[in-house]
Amino acid sequence: MNTPPSATEADLVQRIWTELQRATVDRHHEWRSPVLATIGLDGLPQARTVVLRNAEASTSQLVFFTDSRSPKAAELLAQPAATFVFWSKRLSWQLRVRVQAQVHHAGPLVEAAWDRVSQSPAAGDYLAHAAPGAVLGSSTSPVAQSHHLAVVVAHIDSMDWLELAREGHRRARLDNGLLTWLVP
Repeated sequence: MNTPPSATEADLVQRIWTELQRATVDRHHEWRSPVLATIGLDGLPQARTVVLRNAEASTSQLVFFTDSRSPKAAELLAQPAATFVFWSKRLSWQLRVRVQAQVHHAGPLVEAAWDRVSQSPAAGDYLAHAAPGAVLGSSTSPVAQSHHLAVVVAHIDSMDWLELAREGHRRARLDNGLLTWLVP
């Protein structure tokens, strides 16, 4: 294996997870808002920005919230394979993460998340009478009696890391804990 001398495999993997975990608590971290790509119900690709809520190295999982009535929730229920794309100008890193997503609509995981969200201005988004993307009417819709928060747990299949640098680009793939250096 051709390993660049400036970083060991373990160092790189730890650094990637450190950045992912920082993004869940630092509102200004560039990885806080990755692009999530899914397969639409029409079979065409869909992409949108989500907010990373949790990153757990020990279980290889990423978590974000959505409205249970949203198109992305329906897409992930129909086809759980998805990809996150993270970009950091500060690091000059791109990270593509292939996942299998599980959409949780109810249960302790969702209620714990709702306890956090219900105290924020974002709570109104999950209490709206109409689903995300619905056409706004001329009158104000009543607020729903219960929330529509869903928690999406994304189980990581693989990561593709790319560093862009003047000294030369580096790229690696992480599959099942094994890091393989790739041609950038």
